[in-house]
Order: sequence, then C-alpha cells, then structure tokens
Amino acid sequence: MNQKLYMVSLGPGDAQLLTYKALKAFENSDAICVPTKSPDNSFNKSISHKIVSDALKLLGVEKTLIPVYSPMRFNHNDWENETDIILETLQKYNSVSFVTIGDAGIYSSIYYLLDIIKEKNPKVHKSCEVIPGVTSFSAASAEVQKALCLGDEELLIKPINPRKDVKTTEILMRPKIGMDTEVLGEGDFYTFENMYLDDAKITPSKIEKVKKYMTLFINFARR
Repeated sequence: MNQKLYMVSLGPGDAQLLTYKALKAFENSDAICVPTKSPDNSFNKSISHKIVSDALKLLGVEKTLIPVYSPMRFNHNDWENETDIILETLQKYNSVSFVTIGDAGIYSSIYYLLDIIKEKNPKVHKSCEVIPGVTSFSAASAEVQKALCLGDEELLIKPINPRKDVKTTEILMRPKIGMDTEVLGEGDFYTFENMYLDDAKITPSKIEKVKKYMTLFINFARR
C-alpha cells in the first residue's frame, strides 16, 4: 500500500479553527505525531496535544498519538531526530499526520523536516501533503475586528529578534488585469492564478502579464 504523510497546520489554538482538510487528514491517519517540549515524552506542556485532542473529540474518533520531542532550539540534530520518529512511525502505520501550531509556511519547522525527509526517503516526501492553517495574526485581527490591511496598505511580518542578514519573502497581490509584471523585478517567483478554482494554475516563475484578478505572486527568499 502507498504510504501517506500529512503535515497538518493546527492554527492559532482553537480546534474549531482547524480546516476541513486538517480534520479529514486526522480521520484518514492511523497515527498522529505530536510535538512536545518534555524530554520524558509526556504531553503535559504540549499545546499541540491539547488542540489535537480537542479536534479528535469534535470528530468523535480515537487515534494513536506519537510523542515527538521538539525542544525548539533551532538545531539541525533536533530536526533529524524528529524526522527519524516520523519515518519510524510510517514503518508501523500506513498513514501518518505530523502537526504544527499556526500555519506550516510561517516560522514553522515543517520545511526543515521535509528537506531531511526528502534526503532520507524521497518516496515518503513525494507522498507528503502540507495542509495550511489559520495564522495567529489573522485570528487576532478577527478577535478585535480590526483589518490587517485595507486598500493599498502593506502588511509586514517579521521576527522581533531577527538574526543578521535577514532574508525576505515578498507576497504580491491585488494586481490589475493586463499589468506588465516587469515592474516586479527579478527573484525566485511563483505565480498562483485562481487558486482552488476549476482553472487554477501554478507557474514556477513570474508570468509576463496578469490575465486574472485572483493572481498572487510570491517572491520566495533565496535560501
């Protein structure tokens, strides 16, 4: 049977803010790998465990939960150990979820883990599905009913204590139809047109002219 790995975003802390795709991933998984900061592999200090437990109660299902020691030291050896646990779990179970708080694409360890998985087991990496989630700042905006950006305002996301030589990813949206994208400059661009609609298209570069209003450009940081 084909193995399946889900990298599931848990959102800002409320199980009711999990996406439908995230809940379906839990339903389809034989086991769920849950990060914990406790060296003894207990879930006493694990926020992720609480969210997953609440989600499973909402679904009315039980799943095997696998502790993954994640000390959050920004250390490659820690990511190696976490990856080993995920791959060992996939040897016992056909379908596995690994969870992360917030959204997988924003300050998450998910893509460090995926890079290592790609080296150790390309087949598992190819089977992997990353499921996005509600961000803490979008949830915070909704709580106080204040927009993050209106009109042509910009939204800036950055760490409070950045290291030197910080790299930047730019998200460019709300283009005008017919716009020549030469003005956007050069970089590691991807173009996303009409995402999730019937005519959705992802181009691993910058298209020359905007044809659809729902066009999003991401100029990824060069790493």
